[in-house]
Parts: sequence; structure tokens; C-alpha cells
Amino acid sequence: QCTDGYEWDPVRQRCKDIDECEIVPDACKGGMKCVNHYGGYLCLPRTAQIIVNEREEAAAESTSGRNNVIRRTPADPHRAPPNPTHQIQCAAGYEQSDHNVCQDIDECATGTHNCRTDQVCVNLRGSFSCQCPPGYQKRGDQCVDIDECTLPPYCHHRCVNTPGSYYCQCNAGFQLASNNHTCVDINECDANNPCAQQCYNILGSFICQCNPGFELSSDRINCEDTDECRTSSYICQYQCVNEPGKFSCVCPEGYQVVGGRTCQDINECETTNECREDEICWNYHGGFRCYPRNPCQEPYVLTSENRCVCPVSNAICRELPYSVVYKYMSIRSDRTVPSDIFQIQATTIYPNTINTFRIKSGNENGEFYLRQTSAVSAMLVLVKSLSGPREHIVDLEMLTVNSLNYRTSSVLRLTIIVGPYAF
Repeated sequence: QCTDGYEWDPVRQRCKDIDECEIVPDACKGGMKCVNHYGGYLCLPRTAQIIVNEREEAAAESTSGRNNVIRRTPADPHRAPPNPTHQIQCAAGYEQSDHNVCQDIDECATGTHNCRTDQVCVNLRGSFSCQCPPGYQKRGDQCVDIDECTLPPYCHHRCVNTPGSYYCQCNAGFQLASNNHTCVDINECDANNPCAQQCYNILGSFICQCNPGFELSSDRINCEDTDECRTSSYICQYQCVNEPGKFSCVCPEGYQVVGGRTCQDINECETTNECREDEICWNYHGGFRCYPRNPCQEPYVLTSENRCVCPVSNAICRELPYSVVYKYMSIRSDRTVPSDIFQIQATTIYPNTINTFRIKSGNENGEFYLRQTSAVSAMLVLVKSLSGPREHIVDLEMLTVNSLNYRTSSVLRLTIIVGPYAF
């Protein structure tokens, strides 16, 4: 492969000079004459005489060359020409070499150019050119910066012009792609996961969320425990205990948690209790009590479960109620009033008799009222709210009289146990 201005000679097997003056039509303009040269040609005035050393083998000196060109072939190209006093004349931008040949002057290397300090010198054949560095354009004799931000390809988000160049910037949450123009989303959750618990990537940003039982703090990154116990006083029936990320409900002694929030009474009489064999266990809201299996007191005798009778054969019994029945019941503390709580009813009905009911004892503070509902029954009504834990013993008496002026009475001794809580 030959350099510019030469072509391959297949006969001599080497590169030979191309005579552009022969093959290029009108190579020189303005009345100039074309003079072929190694690797190119020159355009000179027609009156000029040029002495060119040919390196062709066996070439003889001739002065009859075309366009007044004198061509000579030195015997030794490294020796000085035979007539050192006869110098060649070179065109502007060229200089005579040691071999008496015109060669290009590199004005950029020799510093003979007149380019400004902000310009770049580019050597040309026979001349030079002052050009602007990349990122600048020539305006008159000066190089001014090109604002690449006004030219395509445009930056995706923001363009920053700099002297001789520019660069693209991306908005927060984005980063430059490999083409340095396009902005792509940064997945912060995969990069460094700034969230304390849950991270969700969105276009150009991210959001943090917390696990159940936690809430975002003011920095929107960390999570703080949610004190569910402070959000509502009704979240638990008895007491709320806050824990990291959750809460739990606890119940007082005698109760168990049901459904996570509600307190249910434990029936100790069905599980474990400390009652003796001669006692019966009575469960109430929040606890239990032991009562004697035989509650009868002299002169009464036990005739059936919880029923005591005073024998008519005993003279003392003539002034006492014929029978006393022991009953037990439990109510919750602070029960709403008025409220029907217990019904008393005659177990034996006699013809031509009249039954009346009254509270014989245990109602000194007026907490109860006995309302007769029929000829043989009455309803005990709670009219004042009771707070526990406490125990009330109320004697309900039924008086029975007939037309023969027969008179008798029986008592129902009701033990009311008020639990310590309203549940």
C-alpha cells in the first residue's frame, strides 16, 4: 500500500510517484504552471525555473523538461549536489532540504505561525491553519465557547455548559445512564435501603412503611412503636399492656382473656377451689366463696338442700317463720339501675289465701325494692347501683293468711355477691 501521491509499480515492485500534472485537468488556475513533485505537485509562475533532483535510475541531466523544469539525477543522493552554488527556489511554505529538495515547513512545530493562544495550529502542505479547540467555534478572529446545551442531543433532565464542553445532570433520585444523556431511576431500596423496616421504590424516590404496630417517625425513614394503649381506653376490657410492635390485654385475678381483649370469669368451682366437704362452692364474678352445706341454725332443721324448717312441735317456732330457704346469686359491680335481679315465688298454693311480700331485712340503705308481680310471686328490683366487691344478705318474706285468720310466713335469705368489676 502506497502513501498519498504514489501508486504501485508492478514491474519494479515498488511505489512510484503519480504525475498529477498529467492526470489532473486544470490542476493549476490563474495562469500558473503545474510542476510535478514527489507525492504531489506545485503551481508556480510560468517564468519560474525549478531544479528537481530525480531519483530515477540511469536518468540523465536534461534541461529540455516541460515547463522549464530542469531535472537531474545525482549519483549519490547523500552527497552534496555537484553544483552547490546553484540553489533551488521553493514556493512559500516550503524550504530547501539538505538534498536540495523543497519540503514543507511545519509552521506549527517551528512556531512561525500567528495563531492566537486560544487557537490550535494545524499544519497544512505549504501552509497552516488556525482552528479552535473542540467545544469552541470561530467568530471573527476569536474562539468562543459553543453552548452545547442548545444543541442536540439534549440532556434528559438538566444540562450544564462548561468552557469547551458540557455535562448532563439528573434530578434527585436519578442517575446518568451509560450514554451520559439519559437519566434512569435509582432503586434506593436495592442500593442502600435507607428505610428502617419496609422500603418501596418509586420513580425518582422511595417511600418507607412500617410493620403493623409501628408508625413512621417525623423523618419518614425510621419507625416508632405505636402505643395502642394510648389510642383508646376501650381497646381492652380491663388493662392494656403495650409491647414493641403490638399490645396485649390482661385480666385481673379470677378472670381469663377471651378473644384477645375480653375478660371472662373463671369458674373456680368447676376447676380448683379450697372448699371443704361440708361446704358448697359458689362462683361469682371474679372469684368464689364457700358456704356451709347445712346453713340451718337452731331451732331450724335441714329438710332439703338449702331449706330449713322450724318444727311446729317446738314452742319457740310459733313466733318464727316456718321455713328459711337459702339462695345465692352474683351480680357485676356498678350494674345499671333499675334492674330486676331476683324473683320470689310461693312453692305451695293454698285456696282462699292471700300472699304478701316484703323485704324483712338487709335494705337499710334502700338499694332494693320488692315489686309484687302476681298473687304468688314478686320481683326484687335493684334501684341503687352497687360497687364491689361486697356481699349483701337480704331476707325476703312471704306472709300467707286465709279467711279463718290463719297466718304463717316463710323467708328466702338471698345472699347477693357483688363482683369487683363491671364485667
